[in-house]
Amino acid sequence: MAIKIAFIGAGSIGFTRRLLTDILSVPELRDIDIRFMDIDESNLDMVAQLCRRDIAENGLNLKILTTLDRREALKDADYIINTVRIGGLEAFETDVEIPMKYGVNQCVGDTLCAGGIMYGQRGVAFMLDLCKDIKDVSSPKALMLNYANPNAMMTWAANQFGGVNTVGLCHGVQGGHGLIADALGLPKEEVDIICAGINHQTWYISIKHKGKDMNPLLLDALKKHEKYSRTEKVRIDMMERFGYFSTESNGHLSEYVAWYRKRPEEIMDWIELGVWIDGEPGGYLRQCKERKNSYDTDFPQMMKDEPNKYLYETRSHEHGSFIIEGLETGRIYRGHFNVRNGGCITNLPEDAIVEVPGYIDANGINIPIVGDLPLGCAAVCQQSIDVQRLAVRAAVYGDVLSLKQAMLMDPLAGAVLNPPEVWKLTDEMLVAQAEWLPQYKDYIAGIKQV
Repeated sequence: MAIKIAFIGAGSIGFTRRLLTDILSVPELRDIDIRFMDIDESNLDMVAQLCRRDIAENGLNLKILTTLDRREALKDADYIINTVRIGGLEAFETDVEIPMKYGVNQCVGDTLCAGGIMYGQRGVAFMLDLCKDIKDVSSPKALMLNYANPNAMMTWAANQFGGVNTVGLCHGVQGGHGLIADALGLPKEEVDIICAGINHQTWYISIKHKGKDMNPLLLDALKKHEKYSRTEKVRIDMMERFGYFSTESNGHLSEYVAWYRKRPEEIMDWIELGVWIDGEPGGYLRQCKERKNSYDTDFPQMMKDEPNKYLYETRSHEHGSFIIEGLETGRIYRGHFNVRNGGCITNLPEDAIVEVPGYIDANGINIPIVGDLPLGCAAVCQQSIDVQRLAVRAAVYGDVLSLKQAMLMDPLAGAVLNPPEVWKLTDEMLVAQAEWLPQYKDYIAGIKQV
């Protein structure tokens, strides 16, 4: 029987189309049952039209079920691909703009810091409901591939509290791999990397070219590079002080630690404004708004453009299709995945979600032992893990004290704000996001009356 794949949050037009193109580029996966589910009927219709046209132009005879009913999409599903953004741009705007009023300056706000913590409160509440539906109506062996941010918090909640086998997926490792190869002047396929850490704070602990250790050469190469010396100042500084390069962009990384965005007069010393991901304050929010506004006007042209071709050798570097291919065909795939630690990184907590190397084949997802991270790198990750654990617990139980402690312990928020300010900021964000936070309903009603 054909495997069944449910896309939850399928209204992410470009990303959903890319993931489906990847999957259908595998010959053995061209007889599948596809379901697209989203709460945005307009986006759902647009992505379905584009994908149906691609399918027809590639000579396949596949149908796509589109639905607003999550349980209908999940019925007997073998794989669930989760790409939701709970609260959409309306909630995301408050993740960025309310902290900015208090001096907490974020570039992205989707992983850590005040915005990422609140995004996690909305996302985890949704994730627990999604896991309940998966256990009720999906295949007993269903695997969830979670692309939704904050990835570590969402994956942590699904595995520990939702009871659904879930792997978190991200393309940060692959992106950094390409940057490293470029900085060293080498073809990417000749540079072998091993990463370990936590999502968006993963470290390239091994960089080799034909067996030679390239890590000692990388820092100097980055400093001398015409582009990266300007656009990657935070990553370069982190490597100089911790000895290893980090996966995430300058803008992402700058808001996960305490040092680069806490003084307004110094922020421009560390960021560039040419491309939002280099550190622009609120840059990702601006980019998302512009992209959303362009869908309606760009869609007719997208339908006229050349359809996607399903070619095995030109897939994107997203892990999802490779994981499904490995599990279904037995072909071995090596990638980096977000999974429960369980002793893989021996100096980080066992219950944490870590991003580490893994192998996929017909036997499943196989995670080797990495061992200890370099102590400084582990310390950076540990601080974030403590925030994540508090934030996940807060979201699961509606625990306001744990939520405020997560905010207080967050590296950047804690560097900028004193404890009373953290308490005030958290309350303001809870009230602003009340419609997406059912677990805090009573508390929010109480503070609204004060």
